[in-house]
Amino acid sequence: MGNAGEKKMWVEVKRANSLMMAEMWKEAFEGEGIPTRILPLSGEAPGRELTIYRVLIPEDKKHIIEEVLRKL
Repeated sequence: MGNAGEKKMWVEVKRANSLMMAEMWKEAFEGEGIPTRILPLSGEAPGRELTIYRVLIPEDKKHIIEEVLRKL
């Protein structure tokens, strides 16, 4: 893909049915040292509680999250 180092590729590792659940996943992953973003699936502005959220992490950290999720 030819990334020049500073540009991260973000991948979806979870979906959450509410902002509260998405934030719980974000805190759990960040507690493992993984930068995490949450974005509404619909593409609308973040902040709505009852919408589906995508939980995203840098692609190069995906193997770590898979290990974390296996332990749950």
